[in-house]
Amino acid sequence: MDFQHRAGGKTGGGGVASASESNRDRRERLRQLALETIDLAKDPYFMKNHLGTYECKLCLTLHNNEGSYLAHTQGKKHQANLARRAAMQAKDAPIQPALDKPRVDIKKFVKIGRPGYRVTKQKDPDTHQQSLLFQVDYPEIGDAVIPKHRFMSAFEQRHEAPDKNWQFLILAAEPYETIAFKVPSREVDKSEEHFWTHWNRDTKQFFLQVAFK
Repeated sequence: MDFQHRAGGKTGGGGVASASESNRDRRERLRQLALETIDLAKDPYFMKNHLGTYECKLCLTLHNNEGSYLAHTQGKKHQANLARRAAMQAKDAPIQPALDKPRVDIKKFVKIGRPGYRVTKQKDPDTHQQSLLFQVDYPEIGDAVIPKHRFMSAFEQRHEAPDKNWQFLILAAEPYETIAFKVPSREVDKSEEHFWTHWNRDTKQFFLQVAFK
């Protein structure tokens, strides 16, 4: 079939994706997003039945695997039912007097730029396990501040088009700008031997090692 003159197509592009392919790709993106944000152990509507399949007790739907259920939780039907349930609970809840909220002083600080850093690729000679060692310098950091880190899904960030093959490691410490490293979207080995952090208060250097399974 000639895709060259097909509407929306381009030479070498392999043609325009069909509706089923687009839906399948959308469901996969939703599943990846749900994996990052939903803990099934704490989901009150997630249930595994005696047949080995999974049920959504809120929408009364059946799913063959956890991935299918997670994609369902990001869909319009589940989200609409969640909103309807929340509205019903708010309507039935008794009106309580508003409590005085404690005043929280918002910290204000002037960012002084990005910190210096070094990234070293490592490979265990025995197990061939790959890892990355991050060293970030914070020479002007406050005495009471400790650098923080977290992983961010490619579907959570808004700086570039989402790619399920990558994720981001975020490092933050006031008054420096927050920096991010683009790393492969592979399962991280969280064992103490392979995943660790160290904050050297004397040299003001933060070390973090990330190993992949």
